[in-house]
Amino acid sequence: MKAKDIMTKDVLTVSLDTPVKKVAELLADYEISGAPVLDEHERVIGIVTESDLIEQKKNLHLPTVVTLFEGVLLLERPQKIKREIEKMLGATVKDIYSKKVITVAEDTSLEDIATIMSEKKIHLLPVLKGNELVGIIGKADVVRALAKL
Repeated sequence: MKAKDIMTKDVLTVSLDTPVKKVAELLADYEISGAPVLDEHERVIGIVTESDLIEQKKNLHLPTVVTLFEGVLLLERPQKIKREIEKMLGATVKDIYSKKVITVAEDTSLEDIATIMSEKKIHLLPVLKGNELVGIIGKADVVRALAKL
């Protein structure tokens, strides 16, 4: 079984300027866990998931600091703290989406899909034909496919 056999072909997508509130409504209305983010050329540039929305509402993690000779040293990268604040204050997909998206091709095997999801701890895999988004696979799709075997 291949990705093209188990993927959902009618994919809900969002753009960088989609409001976070709209994303939450879409995910709830369509009962899905995330959506690919497309650029102005319809290319997949990231993914926004329920986890991104939940992370946006979490409490800010206060960084650990050490005082040394009347100075303060941050024990965490300032970029990480800045990113957390940006996500919490985010109003659009651009502020909260994950830029590192793993995709698969139409001919990727079910075994490879399961391995990627398990090892990378991801729930959604956009399916591409070249640079074109042609489908998406969620964990439920994999489970349904396994049940048919």
